Amino acid sequence: MPHSAADSTSFPRGFTWGAATAAYQIEGASQEGGRGPSIWDTFCQQPGAVERGESGEVAADHYHRWQQDVGLMADLGIGAYRFSIAWSRILPDGRGKVNAAGFDFYSRLVDALLERGIEPYITLYHWDLPQALQERGGWAARDTAHHFADYAHQVGSRLGDRVSRWITHNEPYVVAFPGHLTGDLAPGLRDSAVALRVVHHLLLSHGLAVEALRDVVARPKVGITLNLSPIYPASDLEVDHQAALWRDGIFNRLFLDPVLRGRYPEDVAAKYGALLRAVQAGDMERIATPLDFLGVNYYTRSVVRHDPAVPILESTQIRPEGNEYSDMWEIYPPGLHELLVRLKSDYAPVDLYITENGIPVPDTLDADGRVRDPRRIRYLRDHVLQVERAIADGVPVRGYFVWSLLDNFEWAFGYRMRFGLVYVDWGTQDRTVKDSGRWYARLVGDPPSTLHPGVGGTDLT
Repeated sequence: MPHSAADSTSFPRGFTWGAATAAYQIEGASQEGGRGPSIWDTFCQQPGAVERGESGEVAADHYHRWQQDVGLMADLGIGAYRFSIAWSRILPDGRGKVNAAGFDFYSRLVDALLERGIEPYITLYHWDLPQALQERGGWAARDTAHHFADYAHQVGSRLGDRVSRWITHNEPYVVAFPGHLTGDLAPGLRDSAVALRVVHHLLLSHGLAVEALRDVVARPKVGITLNLSPIYPASDLEVDHQAALWRDGIFNRLFLDPVLRGRYPEDVAAKYGALLRAVQAGDMERIATPLDFLGVNYYTRSVVRHDPAVPILESTQIRPEGNEYSDMWEIYPPGLHELLVRLKSDYAPVDLYITENGIPVPDTLDADGRVRDPRRIRYLRDHVLQVERAIADGVPVRGYFVWSLLDNFEWAFGYRMRFGLVYVDWGTQDRTVKDSGRWYARLVGDPPSTLHPGVGGTDLT
């Protein structure tokens, strides 16, 4: 992409450059500080649920090493840190008595971030429902939405004097479908009717939590993070085009439409009355409470063919030949630009943030103590360039967060997948900033020259 001094201000003044993590993936200390068990503690105990039987019991030991991790962020010049609160660290039973030690941990973390000039972005729910609530029905029970609102009220009351940026949920699609339809993630259920009910209760809890936060935080900026992807048909066959449209309905529109339009997509609602049976008077108005921003997690696109044997989605993803892949997904940067332009055109959100974007790379610590990961640098650079394109096209993108700050427990993959800007030695817990972390520090300091070191140039060191 040609670049000159005249167009070096593609990123608006005040654009946020950050990094993201999630509580269960990095904190560890699963039985310390009064924390109650979550569904992920339980899921990890199920034989075969997680590769090599691993769990987040220790993870990156952030609970004990948070001061070092804040220092690493400051050294990299990161301006914002998106992290999640462990619900069961605040309310061990998901409701009722508050655990003061849990609040003390997050309060110290928030203070340390602010002291180093790093703005906290708090995610209230990143997949770790308290096990006690799961035993009462989990997200399939409507009461859980109200318990979530109470939890949001508690957290907002105690941290809202210092935190203004809030995300209610991370990727409700993943909670509903891999968690309750395919059983690949916690709580490991396989029930299509339950999965659809969970969709509605998650979205209802989002709306209730927005209200709760605005009741107790002086000037909050509140949003929700959705994992979104453009969907392509695998062929020119009509059945594949219909499969792509349908998967878009389940994967994208099932969450975008209620939050930003106040209704479920007509095609999905018409086919799955079970979803509508969960809707009560006033629910859709609550779900569509106006947002201050929409968070977008983007990793890849989906190319699908019709497959009626797959429950609800009715399609199977294929791997187009000749393209580049990570250990998990196809690498397809143009999909991010396409997605952002579509969001602006179809939904006109006030502000957008890329709240996750990253790639797993089988990093190793070289003999000289350096972690060379040019593939991650290339992935991040190519996707940030797509964000730059979208901004030039008038899309209101206000920030970008790398997934992830640290190597972490990557859910059902255990510790095999490394996403971090910082390498974590799982034996010693030593941290080493990767080449990608140093590259990102340069990007944060000077986006134009880092992204465009010269016409046709590439800086991957």
